[in-house]
Amino acid sequence: METLHRRAALLCAAVLLASAPARAAWEPTKPVEVIVPAGAGGASDQMARIIQATVTKHQLMKQPLIIQLKGGASGAEGMMDVKESPGDPHKFLIAQSVIYTIPLATKLPFNWRELTPIAMIAQDEFVLWVNSETPYKTTQEYVAAVKAAPDPFKMGGTGSKREDHIITAAMEKGNGLRFTYIPYKSGGECSTQLVGKHIDSNVNNPSESVAQWRAGQVRALCVFDTEKMPYTAKVTTDLAWSDIPTCRSVGVPVDYLMLRSIFLPGKVTADQAAYYVGLFKKITATPEWKQYLETNALKPVLLTGADFTKYLEGDEKRHQDLMAAAGFIAK
Repeated sequence: METLHRRAALLCAAVLLASAPARAAWEPTKPVEVIVPAGAGGASDQMARIIQATVTKHQLMKQPLIIQLKGGASGAEGMMDVKESPGDPHKFLIAQSVIYTIPLATKLPFNWRELTPIAMIAQDEFVLWVNSETPYKTTQEYVAAVKAAPDPFKMGGTGSKREDHIITAAMEKGNGLRFTYIPYKSGGECSTQLVGKHIDSNVNNPSESVAQWRAGQVRALCVFDTEKMPYTAKVTTDLAWSDIPTCRSVGVPVDYLMLRSIFLPGKVTADQAAYYVGLFKKITATPEWKQYLETNALKPVLLTGADFTKYLEGDEKRHQDLMAAAGFIAK
């Protein structure tokens, strides 16, 4: 009899569990802020807007994405905003290498481990650009002109002691070159300054200078990568991204790729983090995202979980070494 009663109780419990509504997976309950630690018109701003447009077009979220440009203090404003929002799943950071460079250069009390890594969604290239009206048409001619100039060439970039500045310092160290580095608020502004001949060159991301390249206002000399970019569709009348030689192959042995990634604030729940991992897997699978990567010559990469964390640790060490060599680490 006791066994029958026990079986009946178990059966009753099973029926109750089966009839109970399943717990809904977490999703945002209000608009989500996209924190961009950069100025208007730069590559991070452009990435935020393609993410926003893709989510809207494919209805990947019920809540809207609101872009917040917080590029103050070379991006520290946006980074600290997310750091100081622990447990808030209604904002995420579009992060690049500033997550290492700014803390190392300024002793900013920030460490990417205080946030929640979600995904690396691409790697960005850097290209050496000059005004198309300059006489040097190759990297070798440009290097010769820099060495022969009585005064240092003006090299523009985004921020001080950031990616562009690190590349410039590496060019100086490895090639006997001298530059006066001029920092701007965004790659868009830096490109405008090159078109206006206020600087002699810059090392912008492809997306920050593609419009000017297409218009014939700037010339691409080389890309700071170990291999050529794979995209073969013509961007200018006669050139594709794949036609740009690597800087190493033309006598400037400097390689640099920048991560493009997503972080939530720290102390969010596993369900909240999983929601955004799933969201960015959907975004990066869309034709719009793939077209964006090709148009702007970004490398298609998707890393999440332990693989992403392992990459971050290695990339942080690489930046420590590069910045130490350049003398950029704060004492």
